Amino acid sequence: MFDDQKAGQVAAFFVSAGGGHMDVIKLIKLIYLADRTFMDKCGLPITFDRLVSMPHGPVNSQTYECIQGLADCSGWEEWISARKNHVVALRKPALRKSLNELSDAEIDTLAEVWERFGGRMGKWEIRDWTYNNCPEWRDPDGSSYPISYASVFQALGRNQAASEELAANIDSHRQIDKLFASL
Repeated sequence: MFDDQKAGQVAAFFVSAGGGHMDVIKLIKLIYLADRTFMDKCGLPITFDRLVSMPHGPVNSQTYECIQGLADCSGWEEWISARKNHVVALRKPALRKSLNELSDAEIDTLAEVWERFGGRMGKWEIRDWTYNNCPEWRDPDGSSYPISYASVFQALGRNQAASEELAANIDSHRQIDKLFASL
């Protein structure tokens, strides 16, 4: 189940690595690529967000709603400022001990994604990279389309049966989280 606090901590890691502020397009791509990379390594996303194809590439949709101020995201807002001129900023220091929603494996993945993309690519370069290297994305022609977890796993090289099994596992995790959240 999506957790805006955890998504906020993921964003805080990247915004901190970027010097305390970051363009929204670059941030949303880094978050997507972090989920995708963690799925490849561990079979699960970090944020458990809904994934969609949008005109500027693949996007974590609930995270995007937090960035846009379209949802109640108090956990996100604890870490990340409101968007201003397509840029967000860090509200407080993103020290490892304060990123308590993230496991060491997740932090390692965020560092890997930052090293590969964040520190070397600008917002348009990273957007274009997702166009050309994330085959689960398809041009929505000004709209948006859902991206299934199974299609991400297939794009990462898993066969259809394995992709569907991994996606079903993610759905099971989401259902269990939803059950516990309702108690």
